[in-house]
Amino acid sequence: WIEQTYPEIETFAEVTREHVLEYAEMLNTRLGLLTSQPLASSSKCQILTKVAQFFREVSGFGWEDVPIRPLLLPGDLPKRPLRIPRYIPEPELERLMGAVRALDCPYQQAALLVARWSGARRGEIRRLEVDCLDNYPDGTPRLRIPAGKTYQERVIPIHGEAAAAIRTLQALHKGERGLVDRKTGIITRYLFMHRGRLFGARYLFESAIEKACQAAGLVTPDGKPTVTPHRFRHTVGTQLAQRGARLRTIQKILGHESAAMSLAYLGISDEDVRQDYQAVLGEQATIAGPGAQMLRDGHFVQSEVTWLKEHYFQTELELGRCLRLPQEGPCECDLYLTCAKFVTTPAYAPRLRRRRRRELELIEEQGGKMRAWNMSIFWKQLGFAV
Repeated sequence: WIEQTYPEIETFAEVTREHVLEYAEMLNTRLGLLTSQPLASSSKCQILTKVAQFFREVSGFGWEDVPIRPLLLPGDLPKRPLRIPRYIPEPELERLMGAVRALDCPYQQAALLVARWSGARRGEIRRLEVDCLDNYPDGTPRLRIPAGKTYQERVIPIHGEAAAAIRTLQALHKGERGLVDRKTGIITRYLFMHRGRLFGARYLFESAIEKACQAAGLVTPDGKPTVTPHRFRHTVGTQLAQRGARLRTIQKILGHESAAMSLAYLGISDEDVRQDYQAVLGEQATIAGPGAQMLRDGHFVQSEVTWLKEHYFQTELELGRCLRLPQEGPCECDLYLTCAKFVTTPAYAPRLRRRRRRELELIEEQGGKMRAWNMSIFWKQLGFAV
């Protein structure tokens, strides 16, 4: 890029921060070689990180014709969106698994069943050993997953359906000689071997999921599958979180290095957020306050409802919630409690009663008739008799 754009530059020492920032701006218009689509933020970040690493390393090597100061700062890198894991919705999962069970190849079927019930990575499943399966003392099948991305083996419980598929492959295994494992350097007898050769990830996963998606009708208009094998991993994590599994359990089963990686699944299934949302915006919600009638009458347009859904956790106040939109300015509910967008639910009743008692005490102490009149209007709006 430098040669084409700035042919007068002869050494890297002449490259300035402005040149690098211009190159970063150019990446916004570049198309990917494989996708022919604009580069994603993660791709641009990787490219710029390599550029920064190059200049940093050659400077450390003692080269004379390189910049002496960093040309890229951390703030120059594109921000990566924090996406939630893309799990497979239950209706699609049911259709897909029916097609997986109907696959002709037992190796492809077993690979996808293990992915479905273990959440293991593709490389880990492909490198399972022949003796990877045993049982807990109570008879629950137990799977030993080889060292993969994190270079740590782990043992997890596995569903009986996946265990049965593994036993089928064990029965097909005819004592093939092992191969040297690239991770451990140890001769290993793999489960997914046939005639002395280890099956490739493309055959076990991509080809298998394409067949299953075609059979289940889970394809895009141009015939591409809507589900990838990696989404089984996200599905396992999401289901564990939805059904009350502890954070440590999710981390252990999925093989995450840190608990922060597992927290993403808990965020998908935050039961407290769901209950609070239904209490205010649900169809059967019991609500009160100036904003209650606006909700019942459908005063909010769809764009406003969408914003409230996406930022619902930001609306909570001490005595209820404020449905005020950003363009309407700062919230006044906490100051006056008479804002037209204030709404409350039975969950806040104890706080409201305490607040009401305190207000009445202040009215009695101060003897302020005008204050009493204003507050009586507010409490009547909330359904309290004054």
